[in-house]
Amino acid sequence: MSDITKTAQAFFDACETGQGWAGCAGFCTPDASFTAQSEPLVGITTLADYANWMQGLLGFIPDGRYTVKSFATDEARQNVCAYGVFQGTHTGEGGPLPPTGKSTATDYVYVMQFTGGKISHMTKIWNAPWAMKELGWA
Repeated sequence: MSDITKTAQAFFDACETGQGWAGCAGFCTPDASFTAQSEPLVGITTLADYANWMQGLLGFIPDGRYTVKSFATDEARQNVCAYGVFQGTHTGEGGPLPPTGKSTATDYVYVMQFTGGKISHMTKIWNAPWAMKELGWA
């Protein structure tokens, strides 16, 4: 297994289990950027802010968990793609509405770009309206 694959897997687990930037920073460049064409993530432009957003999300979806469906490394382009399914139920306080008790199982992909062995940029590909509808937020 390549070094960038190991780093990507460790970052993915830290991010998806709500460790925030404190748990993710060691796998990334300090100025790592973030993009997503997804309404809930508008305005989030750094990987630090995204990692902290995920930490907050798990505050009101406390049973949030993920299943990895695919993990692929492109050594020539120095990126790793991770496809997962996030599952959880809105039972905690916070979020856009009071707890709805509704659940989602939503597909997403992270494309992590590496520079010098660390993640320097990540793009999240996610159909947020689908998840928001399942959770009763739309």
